[in-house]
Amino acid sequence: MTKPIVSSTPILRATLLWGGVVGVAAILVAGVASYLAAGVPGALSGVIGALVGIVFPALTAVSILVGNRWYGTPRYLEVFFAVVLGGWVVKFILVIVALIFLSRVEWIVDLAFYFSLVGAAVASLVVDLIVLGRLRLPSVSDISMPEARIEQDGTPDGAGERGGPRV
Repeated sequence: MTKPIVSSTPILRATLLWGGVVGVAAILVAGVASYLAAGVPGALSGVIGALVGIVFPALTAVSILVGNRWYGTPRYLEVFFAVVLGGWVVKFILVIVALIFLSRVEWIVDLAFYFSLVGAAVASLVVDLIVLGRLRLPSVSDISMPEARIEQDGTPDGAGERGGPRV
């Protein structure tokens, strides 16, 4: 028997794939543009800013994919939300630590870092929107409906319980 797959998994994988492609492009554009504006320190600042802008949004999708690995188990919801919430807390702490550390590095060009980070983060959000817009996900997914049982008299099981007496 194959393990059931969550319907959001293909969407998240596509988001990570296209986010990686756009991330490489954002890093290259940020590096070149920042080099032209501020030389080698600008290029390094731009590349680091673009990395931060691409990697941190992708961590959410990764944590959801990790949580989805427990789909179909009795403790799926508890594990899923623990993994996703734990991932957000770790990401929040890492962002604060990274920004504090990078703010103290003398050769970081603040404007190159900032615009590269914002540009890469916006590019990541655009990828998410495009992927979600193009892939189909039903409004109600990953559920199985109970099969209706037909009683011996030909009426569905429980037909008279809510709608009054059976005729």
